Amino acid sequence: MNVSVGVSLAEHTTLGVGGPAAHWCEARSREQILQALAWADERGLPTVVLGGGSNVLVADRGIEGLVLRVRNEAIDATTHEDRARVTVAAGTNWDALVRWSVAEGYAGLECLSGIPGEVGAAPMQNIGAYGQEVGQVIRRVELMSRADGQTVEFAQAACEFGYRDSVFKTKLADRYVVVGVEFELTRCRPTLAYAELARALANEAEPTVAHVRDTVLSLRRAKSMLLDAHDANGKSAGSFFVNPTLSPEQAQAVEVRALSRGVDAPMPRFSHGSQVKLSAAWLIERAGFAKGTRSGEVGLSTKHSLAVVNHGRATAADIVAFATDVRNRVRDAFGISLSPEPRPMGFYPEELAGLYD
Repeated sequence: MNVSVGVSLAEHTTLGVGGPAAHWCEARSREQILQALAWADERGLPTVVLGGGSNVLVADRGIEGLVLRVRNEAIDATTHEDRARVTVAAGTNWDALVRWSVAEGYAGLECLSGIPGEVGAAPMQNIGAYGQEVGQVIRRVELMSRADGQTVEFAQAACEFGYRDSVFKTKLADRYVVVGVEFELTRCRPTLAYAELARALANEAEPTVAHVRDTVLSLRRAKSMLLDAHDANGKSAGSFFVNPTLSPEQAQAVEVRALSRGVDAPMPRFSHGSQVKLSAAWLIERAGFAKGTRSGEVGLSTKHSLAVVNHGRATAADIVAFATDVRNRVRDAFGISLSPEPRPMGFYPEELAGLYD
């Protein structure tokens, strides 16, 4: 196990901002993860776990303590008839897993194609897109306690998956390191629950999981939602804000406010259990932020108003200021406080007031 000093975190995050890690370690096995945790504990240092860096916002001062990059990689499958139990190491590239599952003909992950990051982050955020959420096919999550290094397992129900949420993000935040995830996949018809995806495949009589994956990648590429160093919108964390979920009464109140402001109707709304999901992108644009809106080195993507983009030399403080302005104007216009998706690292609480409150 090697520990480096002063490693730039801007080079390890898709937003391309953030100062140095005081200490940096890449762990390529469970044993090395355990060694890294013990190394930090012996020195009284906090440990911050970093995956692919695609859903984080690192402060300009960087991060004190140890930044642990989990890099163990493996995909092991046990099959029975049309089902597969697939155990995947946390450091495995997420899209590599999706690509493997589609090549093997298994459904369950195809709509999650092209999402950046690594497998260990998937249950934390309960990643989702185009009508699928990863929590639907996770059977168990294997974790290592940061306190004593013991390994524990959480079955699907214990993970308390919600919309872009899990117990690991809330009640158990920073208590464990994900070391592996087991999925249960099935050879069956692909998921076509998302209207945009269904329309794109309307001419396919029997779309396969491969067709769905290709179509999802095409849709994401058109929105600059794939990692691409040559894309002018490429330095982002993907969707910066979560689509708000409200009660039907709250959603109706938002629409009334929109109509009173002369905003075009109908307002997009989607059923989400007993609640209603609204489009954060629609709210952002109607609050006065068109695609491509820019303030210095920061702005919205020219192709998707949910993505906050670093145009080259932005700082983390610039990102926070711009995103806070977006959030404030949406709140003032519609009475909704949007929740940011990226996890902040290295900030003092007062630096995030107005954005993460």
